[in-house]
Amino acid sequence: MIFSTTMLSSRGSLFGSLMGKVRPFPSNRPLAAAGISNSPVTQSKTLEEQVGLPPRPKKPLTPYFRFMRDQRPKLIAANPKLSTIDAVRQLSKSWSEADVKLKERLQTEYKKDQQIYLEQRTKYDATLTDEQRAEIKQLKQDIVEAKERRQLRKRVKELGRPKKPASAFLRFIASERTNTPQGAQQTYRDWHQKTTAKWTRISDSEKEVYMQESRKELEMYRKAISVWEEKMIRLGHIDVVRHGNLIDPPEPKPRKTQAAKEK
Repeated sequence: MIFSTTMLSSRGSLFGSLMGKVRPFPSNRPLAAAGISNSPVTQSKTLEEQVGLPPRPKKPLTPYFRFMRDQRPKLIAANPKLSTIDAVRQLSKSWSEADVKLKERLQTEYKKDQQIYLEQRTKYDATLTDEQRAEIKQLKQDIVEAKERRQLRKRVKELGRPKKPASAFLRFIASERTNTPQGAQQTYRDWHQKTTAKWTRISDSEKEVYMQESRKELEMYRKAISVWEEKMIRLGHIDVVRHGNLIDPPEPKPRKTQAAKEK
């Protein structure tokens, strides 16, 4: 019997999305075309920019986020110490109580910009080659898989997975950081290269000390991880168990009796 791995959800929370859209703007930078998602740090390249294309047209802000974009500076100016969370809460409440005519005006602006966006996006998509589309699709998939790996690592840590012990080489490196620390005028890279070279020069008997420690802890780790994975399977956390341990051994084939052989 094979258990299927549970896929982790890649969707962020709605509240986190709202917080991301109302972060403070740096005073020396213009608002982004998409509205209020700029942050003081340098924005990473879009998928299109990563394949050598100009950035694709950005979707217009919905009426709600237009309201937040316009009202947030006023709210922060009146309450400089207001936290981001409280700002989002107050803006959300203000939106629910906002004048109907204001909402209608913002909705009209949104529809107008949405039509412009659709026309620009259609023209933009028409310029893409099949190779560029495939590359963008692959980049998207890579991002999703990377996020799932990060989420799985976090989940495994929260569930208390035993930590794999360090190798003999890493144990040597750790001991050298104490016995022969990095010099004041020495970069870590230079120190690491020098220490690595030292590892290749020491005798097998000296290495054996570190290898024995590693083997001893590795055996303890194997027992601990086996117990932990059995527990995870019982609790239904199949997604954190190594795939090889999810396959039951084949049942032994029944032996043929002598009468069956004679037939």
